Amino acid sequence: MYQDKTLVCKDCGQNFTFTAGEQEFFAEKGFTNEPQRCPDCRKARRQNSNGGRGERQMYDAVCASCGRPCKVPFQPRDDRPVYCSECFSNKR
Repeated sequence: MYQDKTLVCKDCGQNFTFTAGEQEFFAEKGFTNEPQRCPDCRKARRQNSNGGRGERQMYDAVCASCGRPCKVPFQPRDDRPVYCSECFSNKR
């Protein structure tokens, strides 16, 4: 029923194939529009957007296990230990 289509990416201008399988998937999900970006541009856009949250703020900390400085994605508190990623992995 579906046949591969060649589309042009609106970001990079390159041709890309909208496969029959992708078209079927789009139809099953109820999507009515064809993709406007090639897979590479879609991937880059997802990575850059970070879910619309922007850059994640990182905080300086000192690992409670090895004593090395590290960065963590949360505000450290004095009543809880903070571990660098290596020590955190070892504690699991």
